This record gives sequence, C-alpha cells and structure tokens, in this order.
Amino acid sequence: MAEILTLTLNPAVDVATSVDRIVDTRKLRCSTARRDPGGGGINVARVVHRLGADCEALYMAGGVPGLTLSAMIEAEGLHATRIGIAGETRENFSVRETSSGREFRFVLPGPLLAETEWQACLRHIGGLAVAPRYLVLSGSVPPGVPDDIYARVATIVRQHDTRVVLDTSGAPLAAALAAGVFLVKPSLSELCTLAGHELDDDAQRLDAARKIVRDGGAAIVALTLGDQGALVVTADRALRVPGFAVPVSSSIGAGDSFLAAMVWSLNRGMKFDETLRYAVAAASASLLTEGTRLCDREQIERIHRELELAGADIVSVA
Repeated sequence: MAEILTLTLNPAVDVATSVDRIVDTRKLRCSTARRDPGGGGINVARVVHRLGADCEALYMAGGVPGLTLSAMIEAEGLHATRIGIAGETRENFSVRETSSGREFRFVLPGPLLAETEWQACLRHIGGLAVAPRYLVLSGSVPPGVPDDIYARVATIVRQHDTRVVLDTSGAPLAAALAAGVFLVKPSLSELCTLAGHELDDDAQRLDAARKIVRDGGAAIVALTLGDQGALVVTADRALRVPGFAVPVSSSIGAGDSFLAAMVWSLNRGMKFDETLRYAVAAASASLLTEGTRLCDREQIERIHRELELAGADIVSVA
C-alpha cells in the first residue's frame, strides 16, 4: 500500500478547449480539445506522483468514459485502483475565451451510484491489508451516495492512525467534520457556508477556522484564498501565507495542487513553514498551465525557490 492514498468518488474526463469569443445561439469553432483525468482526488494524486512520492489513486468509474479515464491515468504512470460502476463516468468541460482571458467551466453531476457500488468502496477501504499514512478524500459526492460517506470512511481508517485529509463541500463536508479529520482545505465560499454567513476579513475567517479546530472538526484548517495566498490555523497558531503573482492560464486544479504539495511535504516531515511554501508554489505553478494539465515538479521547485529568494514571510496573525 502506498503511503498516500486518494479517494475520488466522482471522477471525470476533463475536456478543455478555447474559443475567441463566447456568443449565444451561434456555433462556436473551438480549438483542439485537451483531455485529462480529473476529479479532486485524482488531481491530487497526479501532482503527488509528479513530486515523486509513493501514491495511489482509488476511484469509481464506469462506461466508455470510465475506460478512457483509466487509460489516461495509466498513461501518466500513476498507481491506481478502479472500482467499477454501472453508470458512465462524467465529462467536465472548460472553455477559455481568448479575447478576454475568461474561463468558463461546465461541471456535470456524475452518474447515479447504487448502494452496492458505494458500499463496495467502503469494503475496499476497510479491507486494506496495510493502511496508508494519509488518506485524501477529495471531490464531490455523486448522486445516490449518502452525504456522510466521507465521515464513514474517516471512521473506518481512524483505528489505523491514518491521517484523513478532506476537500469537499456542502453536506458531505459538514458531516465529515462532525466525524473529525486531520486536515481540511475549504475555499472561502465553503467556509462561509459552514459559518452560516459571509466572512469579509481575516478576523472573521480566523474565528470560523478556529471554531472548526476547537470543535474537533480538524487539527489543521488550510483556507485557500486564491491570489491572496492562504490562512492556516491549528490549535496553537494561525499563519498568513502570502500568494505568488503569476499570469493565469487556467485556475483548474490550483486548489488540488495546493493540497497535493501540502500532503507530500507533511509526509516527508518538512517544517510547517516549508510545507506551506510548497503548497503555494504548487498552486501557483498550476495557474500557469492551460486547461487541465496541472503543474509539474520543475515549475513547483522554481516558484518555491523564488518564494525563498523573495523572502516571502509566513507571518503569525492574532
């Protein structure tokens, strides 16, 4: 068993293209499409693998798109286990409007899963001969799967001292936090939903993140804030991580890249400040790439060196 395992319940074949201008009711002649394996956990695994770590992706897929997804994962050299389903794996579609630089993302809900299918996933995780050190639960929950699925997974692996890392939204996020995880990476909109109101400044965001830690929801809350960097909270500290300005080709996968580099660094036993610099470097490197290609290690290391040379300070906040 790999030291880092990711779970993707609702993966996708990600299709990315571009067009000069998006206009309604007209045929839009697009550029040649690029296809990549997608879904939160798969994206995390792709980046962890590129960083050279021992990683495995566990995912559920079916139909012809599922076969396409599996072939693309294999082509990347990523160690993976597929749990078959009757429904067809979804395709997500992103279009970059070249005249404006805007990116439009169309995300499908995914196939309806039968109870026997998602139960097979739980049995697989419960039957692992060797537990991973880190289990990343990332991405949306497909139709037919209960909202507490990630909470159930977290409960299963807790007896093996596996560190559960969570990146999802809505009811599945709230249910998993109620069960307790090691690390959660919400976006600002997801944290606002948990708090039940808008969080307009760092003070309010700190309060919301600290409440999660205080209530036992997570030992680490890593709030990603786009080009503003991140706010990371634990029981004994709160850190403001500066962003790194880059020309944005695509925002797809930036959060997944942030999380991948963070888990990779933690698993290597790096100092916490170094872990956070690598996370920002990976997110920034992902922004440089078009569509769904994600980042590579050379880009991450280059930006990480620039962060160090620039003296980008990670500061404690009140």
